[in-house]
This record gives sequence, structure tokens and C-alpha cells, in this order.
Amino acid sequence: MLPPGLHGLTTAEADRRRAAGHGNDVEIRAGRTYGRIVRDNVFNFINNLFYFLGALLLALGKPLDAFAVMFVIGANTVISLFQEIRAKRVMDRMAILLRPKVKVVRDGSLVELDPSQVVRGDVLRLEPGDQAVVDGPLVAGSRMEVDESLLTGESDLVTKRPGDGLLSGSFCMTGGGYYEAERVGLESFANKLTAKAKVFKREVTPLQRQVIQIVRALLIVVVVFEALVWIRNVAVDLPFVESVRMSTVILALIPNGLVLSIALTYALGTVRLLGKDVLVQQFNAVESLSNVDVLCTDKTGTLTSGVVTFEELAPLGAEGRPAGTGADGARAARLLGAFAAGTTDANRTIEALRRALPAERVPAAHEALFSSERKWSGLAFADGEARGTYVLGAPEVLAAALGDGTDWRAQADEWTTRGLRVVLFAGRDDVAAFAAAPDSPPQLPAGLRGLALVCFSDELRPGVRGTLEEFSAAGIDVKIISGDNPRTVVALATQAGVQSLRRRVGVDAYCDTLPARPKDAAEPPPTAAPEGPPHELVAVSGAELAELTPDEFAARADAAGIFGRVTPEQKQDLVAALRERGRYVAMIGDGVNDVIALKQANVAVAMQGGSQAARSVGDLILMKDTFAPLPFAFREGQRIVNGMNDILRIFMVRIFFKVLMIAVVTGLGGFPFAPRQSALLSWFGATVPAVAFALWSRPGPTPKVGLFKLLARFVVPTTLLMAAFATAIYLAWALPAKASYLAAHPGAGSRELITHAYPPAMTALTIFACLASTLLILMIAPPNDWWSGGAPAERKDRRMLAVVGFLFLCMAAVLAVPLGRTLFELTALPVWQYLTLTGLAFAWSQLCLLVWKTGVLDRWLGTAQDPGNECARAAARAAAAEGAALSRPESARRS
Repeated sequence: MLPPGLHGLTTAEADRRRAAGHGNDVEIRAGRTYGRIVRDNVFNFINNLFYFLGALLLALGKPLDAFAVMFVIGANTVISLFQEIRAKRVMDRMAILLRPKVKVVRDGSLVELDPSQVVRGDVLRLEPGDQAVVDGPLVAGSRMEVDESLLTGESDLVTKRPGDGLLSGSFCMTGGGYYEAERVGLESFANKLTAKAKVFKREVTPLQRQVIQIVRALLIVVVVFEALVWIRNVAVDLPFVESVRMSTVILALIPNGLVLSIALTYALGTVRLLGKDVLVQQFNAVESLSNVDVLCTDKTGTLTSGVVTFEELAPLGAEGRPAGTGADGARAARLLGAFAAGTTDANRTIEALRRALPAERVPAAHEALFSSERKWSGLAFADGEARGTYVLGAPEVLAAALGDGTDWRAQADEWTTRGLRVVLFAGRDDVAAFAAAPDSPPQLPAGLRGLALVCFSDELRPGVRGTLEEFSAAGIDVKIISGDNPRTVVALATQAGVQSLRRRVGVDAYCDTLPARPKDAAEPPPTAAPEGPPHELVAVSGAELAELTPDEFAARADAAGIFGRVTPEQKQDLVAALRERGRYVAMIGDGVNDVIALKQANVAVAMQGGSQAARSVGDLILMKDTFAPLPFAFREGQRIVNGMNDILRIFMVRIFFKVLMIAVVTGLGGFPFAPRQSALLSWFGATVPAVAFALWSRPGPTPKVGLFKLLARFVVPTTLLMAAFATAIYLAWALPAKASYLAAHPGAGSRELITHAYPPAMTALTIFACLASTLLILMIAPPNDWWSGGAPAERKDRRMLAVVGFLFLCMAAVLAVPLGRTLFELTALPVWQYLTLTGLAFAWSQLCLLVWKTGVLDRWLGTAQDPGNECARAAARAAAAEGAALSRPESARRS
């Protein structure tokens, strides 16, 4: 029912105003524009340098070299453009489909419209959780509290009353009302803010940030190498065209496609998640998913369907005792129906009462709107049969205002143990205000007496048990944080299978946080774990949490699994405490009371059917209002990060190997690769492996060590050994060729040696590097136990044998066909030399496996860990500490 005198615009009036240019027309964009995507992928700084060098080579009469340079850049660019444009189209469609509707008064009735259909002068309805889409004054309604943090950065709620202005982008948190569209479209406050920052800024993930640091370091290396090589070439009078050819090889040290490939991989991950009805709103959420080890979830709307149903009413007598279902029951039902009809609240509980106990709306003299902080709402009627003051809320909260009557508690406990939600309806016969002043917070009136206990049901979502079992199998803790009675939450959690879950505190979880213990250090005495199962389901109430010290609060947050009757601030504190203890937290929420906890979490997950406020801060949105797709999302995050770590390793080995070889061979008076040979090495050592790892990476625990430490353990021994073999190979082919050439051409200098004597050595070096890069695939993703020295055994993948076989066939074809050798500037060698190079590549791979298996490098670097006793003792000490925190007496906690 609309407030008196509020009719809104007619459809004809709205059409005329839209035609006059007064509509709320704002372009919907999801991420970068198509033009920006093309510029970033095609005309970035590094690509432009390659275009220049390619054109220069073409002008100097080196078309094959120019083709080799442009082929690698072009292939990467085409793939990136195709996939990113495809991802953008999907995201743009979803941005339109998921755009929230607004309630507008048109032709005297309330209708739902797209925000773009709003015009100046429209009257819009705003309810808790809704976002204001235009600017304008509040014209009708009650006292409202709005969150303007997205606009101002201030987290405190701002009180609004009729006549006060609302800003687009703010959220209604409590209360509700109607506001008039005054500034629309680009004139609104939120759109003026975004207009000041029109340039889209790509979210940079931690992995990307570290890769950018590597790229910047390599850029410095490239500049130094270019300068040194050009100085050397000028000194030996090397032709200009040869210097340009060398410059293209050195410039290829910059992994220009690496940062883009990471972004592209994440973009493809978002598309795959979208196929499972998970919309990614924050780019870095895909990477963050792989690290989650704690999942906090609300009960209503997540574990349950959110459809609240009125079940039963138990009237209370004068002394708080259950009074049967006679006259007292009928009167309590009438008063409760009047309360539901009269309040301006529109939460699930009130809606259930309105459906079950319909009544005519009577204007209220005073009203206290429901707040998750207070956990009650109130109305006072000045006239009629319902004259008096009434409150509806959590029994534990209202009990203090009811005197000594406690006989209703047995009935409440019986209902909560069945998983029903229980509220208490209380009142007094006279009319009382809830606040001493208009700006004062509401207070419970004194002299209340219990009128009725009311219970509601909320059924579990289908498939909840199976989803929770998947979380358990993935080693992810599930914690339920709810505003309901802890008994109710425990009962529903038991039905959902949460009680069968245990928090997995494994040895591996502690290995990554422990420093290496010196070998001569004394053994610390073992600490006994607490008796009994240490991680049974433990329920904690908000009142108990309020009495704990910060250290006890953090320990209880980590150890317990159920939290009931908690305030929004306590939800936030629980998430913060978990993060402070090193946990990586995902939070699922759907209501306005979940917003601050969602902001605090590492990964915020919102429901599509939840409030606009929750969706606005969500990194992920569950489009079908069920968290069943989340286990897939976690595995997808692990798969993506594992694939990117594999791609990084093979990229870094190729790059640092080329750095070493350029330094060594240039110092010997030559140059290791021609441009076309460098392109061939990129095919074997980057392009094909990167595609294979991106397509076939598998979910599983992601490395918990830093990227640089991970790369150092893998890249350093691999690169050093590969460079040592390659240097020996280069010398074995170059020295005889040099001696032979000098014998035939006495007095020949470096210019002649580079162009005429060293090509066979460059060919041998290129073949070895390509074969070694191919075998490196098997060490990163081992197909069997023999190759598992460089990766966990559980990640064995036989599909990589097909990739390696394909690359060996490619190499054989290039070497066997004269056109292939000409195309990649390779010199024909005797067959026995090809076989020798193949054998040396296998020998190098086995030596690398031996280094990893024996841990020689870790011991030399001092990074070896004791994966046995030290970690087991740490796990036992942690379990003992948590057990002590849980079993501490109540009196001790309070003192």
C-alpha cells in the first residue's frame, strides 16, 4: 500500500521526460572496452618494439627473420584477443542480466523497472539492502539508516528522515521509504565520481605483481645486454643487420606474453565458473580461491532456502507460563497479526507472519525498526483493540526486560533443538516511545510481559550435505555464523552433516610456517594433545564471545564451528580473528547484516537473491542462490594457480637459460642464437608447454611458499645445469669449427667467425635447448614416478607424454626436411650428432631429478625443512592450545 498522496508519474509523463533527455541513461560496462583490449594486446610497448625491429629486418633484406619475429608475437596476440573478447562478451551479457531492478511508483502503483528506465521526477521505493540508483530527497517513510561507505569511505551509518537527500550508490540498511529522482544519469553523484576515473584499471593479483617485478628486472637486463652487444659489435665491425638480429633475440628475453597469459588464464577461469553459475566480480578472486582454507557462512539463505514459514504460536500467561491455545492464544495471534501488518519492516520473519496471520494495517504511533545489532523491533499503537506497546525479537535479548518469569524457556529449548527459529512477542498496555529523542537509538521499554512464543521453520537447501562433504575432502573448514539461537543452528547444522566434519590440522599445514631447526638444536619436549576428539562441533553464542579476551576470542574463533546470536560486528571480528591466525577466509552472505563481514573476508561470496548491498561487495556471486558450485570454484582456483605456477617455471627456465648463454657465448666472442632459432626455442620452451599447462592443469594443494622461493628451488638448479651442458656443447662444436676456419682463413676476426664458423655450434646449442625444454615438461608434470623429482607425485599426468612426443616429432621434421632447416637457420649435422645431443638432453634431465631428490640445493641454500618430527610436534602443540581454550571454565573466562 502506498502512502497517502503518493501517486508518482504516469507512463505518458515518464515517456515525455525520457524523450526530453531526463532519463537515467548510463552505459553498462563490465571491465575494459573492446578498443582498450585491442590496444593492450596489440599495441603495447614491447610489441611495438618488435614491430619496429621486424620492419627493420624486412627493410634490411631479412624477410625470414622478420617473419619469425612477427609470428611469435602475432600468435600470442591473436590467441589473447580471441579469448579475452569472448570472455568480455559473456561478462557483458551477464552484467545486463544481473543488473538489479528498482521499485518505482508509476500510475499509482509500485512496479519493478530496470534502473535505465527511471526518469527525473520518478518516486522510488527503498527497502533494507537496496541501493539508491539516483540522487534525490526522501519524500515518505520512516527513520532510515544508510551506508555511504562506497562513496565516502566512512563506515558509520547515516540517519535519514523525510526531507533529507539520498546519494546514488548508498545502501539502505534499516528502515525504508520513498525518494524522488532529482539527479539522474551522468548528473548523479555516483556517476560523477566514476566519470573522474573513466580509465579502467586492471586488478593486479599477487601472482601478477611478482611477475611484473620479474619483467621489470629482465627489462634492465635487456637494456644492459643490448648496450654491451652493440658496443662489442661496433668494436669488431659486425654488419648492422647482424646487430639488429641479435637485438631481436635479446629483446625476446622480456616475457611480454607472460603477464597477459596470466590475465587471460584468469579470464578463462571466470568463464568456466560462469558455466557453473558463479559470477566473478573481482578479477583476483580466482587466484584467492585457491588459498581458501576456511569457509564462513550464514545459515538463513545459504544453508537453508530462506523461505521462512510460520509454524506455531504458544501464548504465555501472566507469569510467563505457556497458557494453552484458548482466549489467550486468539488474542496473542490478533496482536501479532496487527504487529506484522503495522510495521514498515519487510524481513523474512515479518513476511511469514503476514502470510499466516493477515490483518488490517493500523498506523503506529511509534516504531523501532529491526536491527541485527539489537535483534528486536517494536511498535506502539495509540488506538483500537491493539492499543499498547509491543516488541518482537530474540528471547535471550528480551528476557532482561520481562522480569523473573522463565517458564517459557523449556518450550523455547524444545523448539530450538528441533531446528526451529524462536522469537518472543512481548508488550505492555500503555503507549511508550522507544527513543528519548528523534536521533537517539531505540531502547527496550520497561515493564514488558511475555505474550507469546512463536516458532518458524526454514528448510535446508537440496544437496547441502554433499557440498559440505566436498569441502571436508578439500581440507576446508566450514563455520556457521548466524544471528539465530545457537541451539537452532546446531540442530540445522547436524541435519546438514556439519557435525561429521573435523577441522583438518595436518602436518603439511604447519610445515610451511616453520623455520628450519638447526641440526644441533635440542629436541623440545613433545606436547600431548587434549584427550578425546579435539575438533568436535562446538557452538558458541555471541554473549559468550563478548566475555572473552582477545586471545581467547581468536582461539575460540579458530576452534569452534557454530556461532549463534552474533551481531554483525561480531561476524566481522570472527573473520578478522581467523585472518590474524593465518587462515584464508571465504565468507558467504546474503543480507545487509553480512556486509561488514564480507568486506573483512579474503573472498566475499554473495547470493544473487540476496540484498544489493551484499552483492555490491561480493567478489563472487552465486547466481542460483546455492553454494553447491563453490567446491568446483575452489578446485578451479587451485587448477588455475597450479597451471600458472607450471607456466612460470618453464618460462623462467627458458629466459634465465638464454640470459646465461648470451652472457657466456658473447664473452667467448660469439652469439648463441639467431632470431629464427630463438623463435624455435620459444615454440618448444614456452608456447606449446604454456597451452598444455593451461588446458590440463589439475586442482590440488597450491604451493604455500612464495613465488620467488618456489622458482629458486626449481629454476636455479635447472638453469645452471642446463647452461653448463649447453656451454660444453657449444665449445665442443665451436672450437673445432674455429680451428678449421682459421686454418683455412688465417687472420680471420670475430666478424667472420660469427657469420661463418660458429653456425654449427649455434645449431647444436639450439637443438639441445629445444630437447631439454621438451623434457622439462615431464619434470614439471611427471607422467610417472620416475619423473616425479620436481613435482608432487599426486600430480602425475600421462597426457604430457603426448605433448612431449608431439614436440619430438616436430624437431625430427625440422631437422629432416631441408626447408625446415632453412626456415629456422639450422646447419645440417651428422645423424650421430643428433643422437648425441638427444642423449645429453636426457642426461641433463636425470641429473636435475637427482639434484631435486637428494635435496642438495636446499641444504646448500639452508632452506631444507624437517617434514617429520618438527611439524608433528607443532600440530600437537596447536591442538593442545585449542583444546585448552575450549575447555577453559566459564568462570575463568569471565575473570
